[in-house]
Amino acid sequence: MFDIGWDEMALVAVVALIVIGPKDLPVVLRQLGRWTRKAREMAGEFQRGVDDMVRETELADLKTQVEKATDPNMLRREIENTIDPTGAIAKSLEPPVMPMVDEVKLAAEAPKPEPELPVSAPFEAPRKPPEP
Repeated sequence: MFDIGWDEMALVAVVALIVIGPKDLPVVLRQLGRWTRKAREMAGEFQRGVDDMVRETELADLKTQVEKATDPNMLRREIENTIDPTGAIAKSLEPPVMPMVDEVKLAAEAPKPEPELPVSAPFEAPRKPPEP
């Protein structure tokens, strides 16, 4: 983990034996072991907390996906988009737009063109058959 070899550990042990002394060295090593164990416990607890948060986040994402899948409006929209992606069918089925009251009045007041009289061919008298 820290890439400490046996040579470095032996050097640290000799320095600790000289600095601390042989009488207090077992007490210091015991205390160092307790601190190490406490640090590992704290690291494990932190890791479990992070794992719990990740699991809750995944559950929240899964919950939103399930809600989206069971939402009837979402399902309806997906079907509509599949059947009619451009919306042309839906537009053709809409009721016609009724003109506003003002537009109806304006249309009624507008002058209407006079009907054209049919033009007929000039009058011709019937011909008499030739006499024999």
